[in-house]
Amino acid sequence: MNHNDLINLLLCIGIMLLTGRLFGEFFRKLKMPLVVGELVAGILLGPSLLGRYFPILDEIVFTTKGNVGLVLNGITTISVVMLLFVAGMEVELSVIRQQGKTAFKTSLIGLIIPLVLGFFVGKYFYAFLGESATQNNLAFSLFMGTAMAISALPVIARTLMDLNLFKTKIGMIIITAAMFDDLIGWILFSVVLGMINHAGNPYGFVYTLAYTLLYAILMLSLGRVVINKSLPWAKRNLSWPGGILAVSLGFAFLGAAFTEKIGIHAIFGAFIVGIAFGDSVHINEKTRDIIQQFVNNIFAPLFFVSIGFKVNFIQNFDIQIVTIVLALAIISKLLGAILGGLWGGLSMKESIAVGFGMNARGAMAILLGTLALEAKLISPQLFVGLVVMAVVTSIMAGPMLQYLITGEMKVGVKLGEIIKISDREKETESKD
Repeated sequence: MNHNDLINLLLCIGIMLLTGRLFGEFFRKLKMPLVVGELVAGILLGPSLLGRYFPILDEIVFTTKGNVGLVLNGITTISVVMLLFVAGMEVELSVIRQQGKTAFKTSLIGLIIPLVLGFFVGKYFYAFLGESATQNNLAFSLFMGTAMAISALPVIARTLMDLNLFKTKIGMIIITAAMFDDLIGWILFSVVLGMINHAGNPYGFVYTLAYTLLYAILMLSLGRVVINKSLPWAKRNLSWPGGILAVSLGFAFLGAAFTEKIGIHAIFGAFIVGIAFGDSVHINEKTRDIIQQFVNNIFAPLFFVSIGFKVNFIQNFDIQIVTIVLALAIISKLLGAILGGLWGGLSMKESIAVGFGMNARGAMAILLGTLALEAKLISPQLFVGLVVMAVVTSIMAGPMLQYLITGEMKVGVKLGEIIKISDREKETESKD
């Protein structure tokens, strides 16, 4: 990088962080997820708006070409790896084991039906949805199934906590089902990427699947033992919290490098390492919060703002594709959760509530779509449809859960009161 390249890169990162945070806080005041504001900031700075009216400024500062674009792409790749590590830490294997038959049945059917419906829609509407994308029909159909099946665990957990539903019966069923969906979903997506990545994985579909499962099993057995041995040593000999932060992210990048080497995408390696770390008894809530704050407030905004640089959202907005994706996502997840919930012994109202809770796709669907776009698995039009679907389903989860559950379960706190309590808690924390 020359002198001008370095200046452009620093300007780009600084503006991305500031605009991402400002827009994120603005949309948070409107009771929307922070990621919505970060996406809007990226669309504003990218080819959709700034690139259209001020192309010279957009080309110089927010370019995706040349040295600046190469370095920025490297930074966003690192951000993705850390995001999946943090998402993995949210998956608690003990919670999945403890929830019993009801949660298992709900999560299983809530996964299978969106997966099957998404697969067949991808297969039979391939000529329409897959136009200008990959020629691999099977990989595309599997991707559509995975995109419909996956949930956004961080968004779901935050929504339940905001509504004081996290520790309730329905709340724990929703969380457990989302954990299971995310675990299976990312395994499937890693296999899909392995299928189309012929250069990185010459051994084909069977070897990719075998490597994926073998890595997950070894990491969650022997890997957990190594991590549990390493963390006490790190606490005794390294400064806190920097030592734990370095050890945890160090393991995440090693896992990501290993899976990338064997032909599975790096995100899967970091995701499984995150599960192993999150399941360790040596990671307390304060340590977990520090890691999440570091990633979610520095690297996550860079990734989500950069999404706006990838495509022109205005030119590639196709109302037919958006409608199909949105309808398929909502109907398939609600149908799966309702049938699974009824099978597991829940009432119809509880089953619908679980469906709306699991329906939030949030950052995970956006991340899934971004990686698929980069792998040329989907078209820009379908990518825009997935982003719109992720935003809409995340926004609707909270109000629908409140409408369906709050009165029945007698939580006793209205949404406005929850917000006031949250604000008072923040004031108390700042004073401390």
